[in-house]
Amino acid sequence: MSELVGADGVSRCSWGNSAPDYAVYHDTEWGVPLRGEAALFERMSLEAFQSGLSWLIILRKREGFRRAFAGFDPAAVARFTDADAARLLTDAGIVRNRAKIAATINNARAVAELDRPLDELLWSFAPSSPGRRPRTMADVPATSPESKAMAKELKKRGFSFVGPTTCYALMQATGMVDDHVAACFRAGG
Repeated sequence: MSELVGADGVSRCSWGNSAPDYAVYHDTEWGVPLRGEAALFERMSLEAFQSGLSWLIILRKREGFRRAFAGFDPAAVARFTDADAARLLTDAGIVRNRAKIAATINNARAVAELDRPLDELLWSFAPSSPGRRPRTMADVPATSPESKAMAKELKKRGFSFVGPTTCYALMQATGMVDDHVAACFRAGG
């Protein structure tokens, strides 16, 4: 239990105590219900960029990502050209991964093709009832039936870099599921 109590005396999910940036993100954003096209497009994009990397890297480059991707306005990103993609590959303010940059632009275009709002689509996969509260971080799954269904539907609609694990991380980050451990001050809040 001691790893749950941070240097500030606050009991939180253990990962939230590993760096000050994590504590702020954990305490103010992770698991908070999030709506809105740009906000959800940002989180979807950042989760894709995080794939294979530390979330801390993404958090520390978040403002750079926002600047580089037009505040994550999907309509603006959908208009990005090959020249924009080439420019982004030289931008040290973001993770310069050709496939992830292309996926973000592609996903913005997929948002434009949706037959309903992005937040309505994504939130349709939120479980209808809360799951069992994890006791430890080891009890937190990497995927769920809902995240697998979300990934399948998004891929069918032309999205990329949206596998079941990325979709589950998106669900956690945006409050579709609440995976704060039982002893965390944010549990159920």
